[in-house]
Amino acid sequence: MVQLTDKAVDKVKEIMATQDPKPAGLRIAVVGGGCSGFSYSMAFENQPNMLDKTYQYDGLKVYIDQASLLYLEGAEVDYVETLEGQGFKFNNPQVKSTCGCGSSFQV
Repeated sequence: MVQLTDKAVDKVKEIMATQDPKPAGLRIAVVGGGCSGFSYSMAFENQPNMLDKTYQYDGLKVYIDQASLLYLEGAEVDYVETLEGQGFKFNNPQVKSTCGCGSSFQV
């Protein structure tokens, strides 16, 4: 199961509130690409796909497809703010290595 920190949930809800029309939930996925082979994807969705697993985090619906679930098992999504910038950070115990830019990973 994927975990979202309270800070990540709050930030997603904040961004969703500015969307018109308001999306039904957030899709988290693992997609092929990047210099290490895989990268994470986050996008708003209006409805889940037929084979998606739907999670609830304090009223936020998160949709994850079955293929992505294999790579996201045990992962945590956080929202961080540092001197270098701010954004969502994936802490995934399955990752064996990442690239220099930090946007892609290898399992």
